[in-house]
Amino acid sequence: MPFFFHNTMQDHQNKNYPSGNVERTQSSGNEAQIPSCSSETCKNSERIKVGKYRLLTKQIAALIEGEHDAIAVMANVCAAIHEAMGFFWTGFYRVSGEELVLGPFQGPVACTHIGFGRGVCGTSWKERQSIVVPDVEAFPGHIACSSLSRSEIVVPVLSADGTVRAVLDIDSKQLATFDDVDRQFLEDICKMIASLLCV
Repeated sequence: MPFFFHNTMQDHQNKNYPSGNVERTQSSGNEAQIPSCSSETCKNSERIKVGKYRLLTKQIAALIEGEHDAIAVMANVCAAIHEAMGFFWTGFYRVSGEELVLGPFQGPVACTHIGFGRGVCGTSWKERQSIVVPDVEAFPGHIACSSLSRSEIVVPVLSADGTVRAVLDIDSKQLATFDDVDRQFLEDICKMIASLLCV
């Protein structure tokens, strides 16, 4: 998450948040499908997104083939996602003891350390599942590093025994940027690199 010295944590703690605006999801193992949309414009937009992710997944598979250095893998993966999808901030946080520590990323400078269970990244780590946040202002305890970040998705990188080794964090300047298509493809990407990070 980008860091602009803008912290509204106290404001978040004093608000009442509506339920149902944060999606906690676990992978079904199925290939990403185009979700139902009520308009043709929405359907076309989702088809374009799916097409981008399919090409991106192939690109990442080629980038990491034969590579065994975890930092190199994370660096190229977040660069590929950031370039292909045009997100505001894309990066990894690595599990180190009782906190997440900033890893390779693309975008503005970021928070360096995040505690277990804190913010969206820490919560994804704690719950060991992906979290889609349509509006970061409505996420209890959100670490507001930038007023420009409006929505967020965090996907954990899990080892074979279910231990979280890192999280992939992506922020957008627009509300409700991320949906089930993003989640499924990003989970697939995290599965692709999991064995390289879990050493």
